[in-house]
Amino acid sequence: MTMDFKIIGFTLGVLITIIGVAELFPAALEFSYSSAEAGNFFLNAIFCLFFGGCLIMGNKSFNRQINVKQTFMLTSISWVALSFFSALPLYFSNLEISFTDAFFEAMSGVTTTGSTVLSRLDSLSYGILLWRSIMQWIGGIGLIAFVIILLPFLRVGGMQLFQTESSDKSDKTMPKSEKLMQHLIFSYCLLTFLCFIFYLELGMSLFDAINHAMTTISTGGYSTHDASFGFFDGMDMQLVCTFFMFLGGLPFILYVRFLYGKDFAFLRDEQVVLFFKIVVVLTIIITAYVWSLGELSLARSFTYVIFNIVSVMTTTGFATVDYTLWGPFSIVMFFFLTYVGACAGSTSGGLKVMRISITSKAVGHQVNKLIFPNGIFPLRYQGEAVEHKIVLSVLGFCGLYFLINALMTVALGMMGLDFETAISAAATSIANVGPGIGGIIGPAGNFESLPDAAKWLLCVGMLIGRLEILTVLVIFTPNCWRP
Repeated sequence: MTMDFKIIGFTLGVLITIIGVAELFPAALEFSYSSAEAGNFFLNAIFCLFFGGCLIMGNKSFNRQINVKQTFMLTSISWVALSFFSALPLYFSNLEISFTDAFFEAMSGVTTTGSTVLSRLDSLSYGILLWRSIMQWIGGIGLIAFVIILLPFLRVGGMQLFQTESSDKSDKTMPKSEKLMQHLIFSYCLLTFLCFIFYLELGMSLFDAINHAMTTISTGGYSTHDASFGFFDGMDMQLVCTFFMFLGGLPFILYVRFLYGKDFAFLRDEQVVLFFKIVVVLTIIITAYVWSLGELSLARSFTYVIFNIVSVMTTTGFATVDYTLWGPFSIVMFFFLTYVGACAGSTSGGLKVMRISITSKAVGHQVNKLIFPNGIFPLRYQGEAVEHKIVLSVLGFCGLYFLINALMTVALGMMGLDFETAISAAATSIANVGPGIGGIIGPAGNFESLPDAAKWLLCVGMLIGRLEILTVLVIFTPNCWRP
């Protein structure tokens, strides 16, 4: 099976052209304020449109039958290309940052991670702030398509479980595959618009509401303020953000079913129910702990806790307070939450609740087999028996996930990072969360002071974490390149 690079070139051309069109929005905003950044965005937009157009025209005669090898290659290259071209407006801006920092910021944006090297956000130009939000919003759309349409096809990490939900073989509440992406984009845009309206009604400025709506639904976490979402002190605003972050952590395929099939399947989805239970139980436990410290009222403790739990679990990365100041118990709890993630089929990162559910069932299954060697204990998910190969795929993914995390921690430690910073930086990059723990990259800090080598390694971590690890690693195997 040969590798046809024309389809890769054509698709990259389309993606780069989209970046060029998107850059016209901050260009227009900067122009309206007579800012010098307007020219920077405009020239970068022209370059992307020209380069993308050349790739489209030069590769338009390709074989439209894409194979698995091409899909693996295209997926990895696409995210790198999006990050590279998204970094150019930041690098050539008045920020005066290195290309390493610009690429780190762009990779973090496109993968909806939310880690940042920028400070003094309140004083940055509106165009730069808007571009950061647009990167995350575009990355969120790309992620939904990747997770729901491509991952089941590639059979990565147990995502075969969702293959019927995105194919023509699914039930009548689902649209046909050629319309699925349109409906997913509409659902994504509708949630963004509703979030924007709520923010606006609760007192956000028009600019803040637009930016935070995009980075909330994409579960990206970029803010227009150094204080992140803590800039908006009202509990009602934070609770609304919590609600929409939670919605961003749900499988988007369920929104399509609800909007187009009138099928409210959220309460029947096993991972949604488990996600909700985890949030509720941890909120009760940590709220009681924080309230017992005597520094916050019960209402304020609840608001801060549920906001930060949902922010970390959905890998959004917004922060209202530095939860590491609540003591060792909170630090440990939030550190482990970094790994969990929300639901498969959402814009969130992490392991995903679905894999945690199947892993726990597999452990229970093995325990039962030890007690009753001749017993039959089918492992079920959503009421259906799960094939053994899918269970192995999930367990293999989880093992590889933690192995890469450990290797990255060691590598970051060799670069001079202390253990707390190294292990949380590795975890937050692979899980695409954003902030880590500790005084350097915690909720009150950023990644600016890390060495360049560490930033490039974390870029790799963000990429492989966002693309479910195996999607990237497979292109480095010899079999991928054999005809």
